[in-house]
Amino acid sequence: MKLEQNDKSMLFSSTEIPDVFFTEYLSCAKGDYVKVYLYILFLSKYDKDIKINDLSKKLSLPLKVIQEAFKYWEEAGVLIKKHTGYVLVNLQETELLKLYSPKLTSSPEDIKKNAKNQYRAKAIENINNQFFQGIMSPSWYNDIDMWFKKYNFDEQVMLALFNYCFDHSALHRNYIQVVADSWFKNNIRSFSDLDKYYEKQEKISSLKKSIIKKLGLNRNLTVYEDAYVEKWAIEYGYSLEIIEIALKKTTSKSNISFEYIDKIISDWHDRNLKTVAEIQEYIKNSKIKQENIKDLKKQTNYNNSNQRSYDNFDNLYANN
Repeated sequence: MKLEQNDKSMLFSSTEIPDVFFTEYLSCAKGDYVKVYLYILFLSKYDKDIKINDLSKKLSLPLKVIQEAFKYWEEAGVLIKKHTGYVLVNLQETELLKLYSPKLTSSPEDIKKNAKNQYRAKAIENINNQFFQGIMSPSWYNDIDMWFKKYNFDEQVMLALFNYCFDHSALHRNYIQVVADSWFKNNIRSFSDLDKYYEKQEKISSLKKSIIKKLGLNRNLTVYEDAYVEKWAIEYGYSLEIIEIALKKTTSKSNISFEYIDKIISDWHDRNLKTVAEIQEYIKNSKIKQENIKDLKKQTNYNNSNQRSYDNFDNLYANN
């Protein structure tokens, strides 16, 4: 396998690492992957051939980790695979292309100069200082500006978005994009919207804990069970008091099925039952109806039995 750099203009005795690597790639990559990148960056200056097995031995890393590292950097756009090996991409050139891509029309200077975006520019500067120690890559300015336009977030929401991702140790574009999409789908635009969303999430989290406790589960809910609970609480608007009525119907069952509970609760929703009183009245009337059906079945069976006796008696005398 041959390693090359697509920029051969710098042949020095030291191996230079562009600052872009630290701002854009380091935080997302595993330590072993960074180790592989640094070593092949060093080797690529000399256009040396090296085998994957030799690389594994040299770096004291399993062969599988080496292969995963190459795949990771290739998917990240840092390596380009060729028939003879790999080419290391010029990271500064990559960031420059991002910065001046036709799809991203605003530069950091444009944002700051635009009077209409003074608050936005201030928010971006706060993000730069708080989360990037004042050395945020220029391409981030365009991404943040794009997210402002795409999601229509106000400045406080954008700051909260970065703070949320930072607290979850996931301050990289893909994760920020996923969280931003989720917030947008939950109709978050202003900080008051976000505050209501957090309040709602807090209530749902408390509801899930209560359900786990009442069902005596020694585990967290699965993703599918989470979805059921969120449907009951958000879509149906049911409180724990109502949901608990359905939970009690599982006490006689050995295997607790959320699908079974969901059928009960969904039936109440389909019948437009909204309060505890309405649901209890419905259950009471259903029991009375069932009792009446049972009595009717008993009476029907009794009449059928007498009718058969009468028919047999008639037949007996008819034959005489």
